[in-house]
Amino acid sequence: SVLSRYENQITILSDYLEEFPETDEPVWILGRQHHLNTDKSKLLLDVSARLWFTYRRKFSPIGGTGPSSDAGWGCMLRCGQMMLAQALICRHLGRDWQWEKHKQQPEEYHRILRCFLDRKDCCYSIHQMAQMGVGEGKSIGEWFGPNTVAQVLKKLALFDEWNSLAVYVSMDNTVVIEDIKKMCWSPPQSSSAAHSSARVPRSAPGWNTNMAGFSAGWKPLLLIIPLRLGINHINPVYIDAFKECFKMPQSLGALGGKPNNAYYFIGFLGNELIYLDPHTTQSFVDWEENGTVDDESFHCQQAPHRMKIMNLDPSVALGFFCKEECDFDNWCSLVQKEIVKQQNLRMFELVQKHPPHWPPFIPPTKPEVTTTGA
Repeated sequence: SVLSRYENQITILSDYLEEFPETDEPVWILGRQHHLNTDKSKLLLDVSARLWFTYRRKFSPIGGTGPSSDAGWGCMLRCGQMMLAQALICRHLGRDWQWEKHKQQPEEYHRILRCFLDRKDCCYSIHQMAQMGVGEGKSIGEWFGPNTVAQVLKKLALFDEWNSLAVYVSMDNTVVIEDIKKMCWSPPQSSSAAHSSARVPRSAPGWNTNMAGFSAGWKPLLLIIPLRLGINHINPVYIDAFKECFKMPQSLGALGGKPNNAYYFIGFLGNELIYLDPHTTQSFVDWEENGTVDDESFHCQQAPHRMKIMNLDPSVALGFFCKEECDFDNWCSLVQKEIVKQQNLRMFELVQKHPPHWPPFIPPTKPEVTTTGA
C-alpha cells in the first residue's frame, strides 16, 4: 500500500513534468542535487515536501478589527513563513524527510504546521507577524521587504520555547562568527542577565527539550542575510555566488522576487531560479480536535515556477540553518571557499571578530511581557 501511494503521488506530479526542459544540467533544491533525465519524480516529490504558505481568507480579523485576509499584501510574510518552516522541518524531521498525501505524519510535523496557522495564538501566524511588523514601522496590511520579515522572525523566535532557535540577521552585509557563537552558546538568561556573555563550554551536552524547551548547549541557528545585489537590477557579478548558496547543505533558499511580488526561492536550473509562489488565495484551515491539520493545501503538488535570475529584484535575503555547531563551521568553510575567495566584489563578508566600531553585541533575550495595554 505504501508503494501504491508513492506511485499515485508520482502519477499526480507527472502531469507537470513537461514544464521542465529536457536538459543534462543538474537542478539544485535546498542543498540537494537532482537530475531531470533520471529522477524527475524525486525532484518533484522533494519540492512538494516543502511547506507552502499562500494567501488565506476568512481567518479571524488581525488585531480584532483588522483584515481577515492577507491577499494582496501578505506575500513576503508567507515567504518568511516558508523559510522558517523549512528550518523547523530540518530541525525536527531532517532535510531528507518526504511528504506523501494521506500518509500519517509524525506528531512533530503537525506541531510545526500548527505554529503557522492563521490564528492569533499561533507563534508564527500571519496575525503575529503583521502585529510584530508594527514595531518595524509597518502598518497592518502594508507590504514587507525581505529585511523587515527577517527582523520580525527574529523577534517572534524569542517567544518560541519549543523550537528554541537562535535567529541571527546580519548587518551591513557582514556575518560575524564570534557573535553567532556567543548567541548560540548563550544559556537561557533572564532580562537582568542579558549583558552576561558567559559561554557554555564545548563539552556541554547537546540541546534537549527539558526545562520548557531550554538547556545548555548549541541552540539551532537560523541565519538570515539580507542583501542588496545591485541598484535597480541584479549585478551579474553576483550570480554565481548567489547560485552557490543553493548548493550548500545548510541552504534554506532565499526571499525576494520583484517589486511588491515576493517569492520563496528554493533552487535553480541553469540561469533560472526555482520558486514557490504564495500568490494563491485559499480558505483558512484550522487544526482538528486531535491536533492534526488537514495539510493538503499546505503542499504545492505541481511543478514549481521558474524565472530568469536576471529578472530578480536586487533586494533579497538568504537563509541557512545550522542544527549543530559543526554545521555552522562547515558553512563558514564553504563560504570562504566558494564565495569570499572567488569574488572580487563579494556578495557578503564573513569575519571572525565583532567589528570594533559597531555597538557591542548582546544576544537577544525574550522581553518581559506585561498585559497592560497589550
